[in-house]
Amino acid sequence: MKQPPFPWIRMLSAWGVALLLFFPLFWLGLTAFKTEMQAIAVPPQLFFTPTLDTFAEVNERSDYLLHAKNSVISSVASTILGLLIAAPAAYAMAFFRTKRTRDILMWMLSTKMMPAVGALVPVYVMAQTSGLLDSLWSLVIVFTLSNLPIMVWMLYSAFREVPNDILEAVRLDGASVWTEFRHVILPLTKGGIASTGLLCLVLAWNEAFWSLNLTSANAATLAGLIASYSSPEGLFWAKLSAASLLAIAPIIVFGWFSQKQLVQGLTFGAVK
Repeated sequence: MKQPPFPWIRMLSAWGVALLLFFPLFWLGLTAFKTEMQAIAVPPQLFFTPTLDTFAEVNERSDYLLHAKNSVISSVASTILGLLIAAPAAYAMAFFRTKRTRDILMWMLSTKMMPAVGALVPVYVMAQTSGLLDSLWSLVIVFTLSNLPIMVWMLYSAFREVPNDILEAVRLDGASVWTEFRHVILPLTKGGIASTGLLCLVLAWNEAFWSLNLTSANAATLAGLIASYSSPEGLFWAKLSAASLLAIAPIIVFGWFSQKQLVQGLTFGAVK
């Protein structure tokens, strides 16, 4: 096979782009271990004596465990609820297709492109009328509906990978729809289902718009914790960085150990 010209240029370019993307996260971690004076020093200090005082101040001022618990509950619950709804829908679209199936899939995907602010007023009024403002239920419902189009698309693509010969053999043996779905489809597509769940869990964890607009004290997630360090007096960069690092650390660790499944999940959405 012919080798591409100048492979070292591509390698250097790849490393340059990777370092450029990683730099904001590196600087965030560095600032989290500075004092406020060190954080706003000009020129920026690369070498300094690290301190944990900012983390202690964040824990004293804010209830980190409450915000983290709300993030975990809203993310996990919305992912489980979304899979329970999306799996049967994707199964029906994959194996009982009609002329409108593709149009429905495209419409579902188009709803994901709509700016969230366009639906803020009706969603806020419905949450207020039903007494779900500042409630985890409102976040679970909104996160589920927000990620449902992606879930259906990814599961649809995963289900379409199941060979027709296996399904025809099962149906000739007289298996019901539930038996086919429970004992054939789910075991053969558990990798795709896991990838879908992991990706939507990350999306729900990173969701900030709805968390800031639908919750305040009781159901605020880690996005609310970060936003609380922006005040009319200005930004407290060291404390803001410490709070941000505490908020993103769990999902970074989670993403590191599940990166293979996440990459696989991102490639499931291809139109076939």
